[in-house]
Amino acid sequence: MTTVEPTGKAALITGASRGIGYGVAEALVARGDRVCITGRNEDALKEAVERLGADRAVYVAGKAHDEAHQALAVERVMEAFGRVDFLVNNAGTNPVFGPIADLDLNVARKVFETNVVSALGFAQKTWHAWQKDNGGAIVNIASVAGIAPSPFIAAYGVSKAALINLTQQLAHEFAPKVRVNAIAPAVVKTKFAQALYEGREEEAAASYPLGRLGVPSDIGGAAAFLTSDQSDWVTGQTLVVDGGIFLNAGVG
Repeated sequence: MTTVEPTGKAALITGASRGIGYGVAEALVARGDRVCITGRNEDALKEAVERLGADRAVYVAGKAHDEAHQALAVERVMEAFGRVDFLVNNAGTNPVFGPIADLDLNVARKVFETNVVSALGFAQKTWHAWQKDNGGAIVNIASVAGIAPSPFIAAYGVSKAALINLTQQLAHEFAPKVRVNAIAPAVVKTKFAQALYEGREEEAAASYPLGRLGVPSDIGGAAAFLTSDQSDWVTGQTLVVDGGIFLNAGVG
């Protein structure tokens, strides 16, 4: 990775040992930010930090919905870098595939706990630790499934719709010092989304006007924009990054 002049700013990125979260971390480090990444797998986090650069990245292992983990992650980034300008809520789960009529309510609770409540918890703790007095930006990774119905991943989609609404609420309450926006990706080639395209990637990509599925760097670039000075007058918005799929009738 090319060495760039440090910006002096720091970010906390959840669920970032791989996939979209890692793509975001890579984009922010590439412009000179320092990052603290979280995830459940400590070995994967260690490897990610090595790739990002041990002088530019630290990690905290744990489960996103665990309040003690949230507090520890915010404490770690403050300890390592003395600030937490940006929060990117990327940690998410989708453990069920099928019609909502048959959805196990305990599974639904788990989905909301991870995809919505944990994002609120990280936002609260980041706000009180740094952003309330110093400003910054928050980016929530939502989904196109939170904007329009998507068959068989209803619980995930409903949780992401809630995350989009949470984004608007936080943007209203945290203004004017903190901007809060969301990104709604379509299918991005990650292990998390593998079931949506595995064995039929060419067929899946053909439905996208831009002719391909997304990759983590697509979302990393969007997150870099939403945490940059170029987006200083943007808050409460959901940026759809979907390869043009919404130009068609479906969402994936």
